Amino acid sequence: MAPRDDQLLAVLEKVAPGTALREGIDRIIKAGMGAIIVLGIDETVERLLSGGFKMATKFTAQRLSEVAKMDGAIILDDAVERILYANVHLVPDPSVPTAETGTRHRTAERVARQSGKPVVSVSESMRIVSLYVHATKHVLEEISSILFRANQALATLERYRNRLDEVSSALSALEIENVVTLRDVLNVVQRAEMVRRIADEIEGAVDELGTDGRLLRLQLEELMFGVESERRLVVRDYLPEARKTLDATLAAFDVLQAHELLELPRLGRTLGYGATDGGIDRPVSPRGYRLLSRIPRLPESIIGKLVTRFTSLQPLMRASLSELDAVDGIGESRARSIKEGLERLAESSIDRYA
Repeated sequence: MAPRDDQLLAVLEKVAPGTALREGIDRIIKAGMGAIIVLGIDETVERLLSGGFKMATKFTAQRLSEVAKMDGAIILDDAVERILYANVHLVPDPSVPTAETGTRHRTAERVARQSGKPVVSVSESMRIVSLYVHATKHVLEEISSILFRANQALATLERYRNRLDEVSSALSALEIENVVTLRDVLNVVQRAEMVRRIADEIEGAVDELGTDGRLLRLQLEELMFGVESERRLVVRDYLPEARKTLDATLAAFDVLQAHELLELPRLGRTLGYGATDGGIDRPVSPRGYRLLSRIPRLPESIIGKLVTRFTSLQPLMRASLSELDAVDGIGESRARSIKEGLERLAESSIDRYA
């Protein structure tokens, strides 16, 4: 996620159900009041303040709802542990752009844009809570709506994860048979990216749910187990030599638009294969990082030495015990476990797709 998305998630965690700030906001809504709450203070925020009361008192939900009765804005510290000012008048720069029409929301958005501090606006008439983080506006939904949306997304994520496992297993079998095409690789990359993006959406909902999202978080962590590792290993296995670094390639996939993920040739170019390389049906060979990582208790440093020595998976699978033993740091016992591990992977992959 982008840095500003991370900041929005951090603010959502502060106003999630079960937090003192959310309880205070709920008290304000139940009392039929409105409020502007600035989460944090610095010199920029201080220059926007006019009048009011300096308090520096410990934050509680009850105190927040009490000072909201004075109608002016409320300034909290960054950690939401103290109420610093109450009943202040905020005077942001009127030239700061805003799409809002109501006075309270216009002020909240301008303060957020000008100061960089998150601002919470509670609508007195509509009973709606809006968060402003830089130029981003986020309206808090009812818990039931968030749960419904998150559960739908989890069901979609489960289907996508199952499909990712299928194409990943198919790729393993093709690697053993040495008949991989770039299309097969891109199918795995595509599914991994789709799974990650759905997970990002669910992560936001889980953060917004707070304590009510604990079960969803457990389900999300279970479904996402191993996905990032699989993504990195596939890209590392098939990244063309001397074209892009692994991290740069993964970052390039991160910024692709949703519709671009559906275009395999576009994914191929992002991976580093040009139009003159034979298209997405060209044969490719893995270096072996991915299958070697599935052998138990095999350190990453040893995997790197094996790939450096044999350059690709097929020579590695044909290697004798003595050839494996000759690699620095392996030894006879580990050479045997590598040989047997690769044979087991070959048998299980081929049996599954026989």
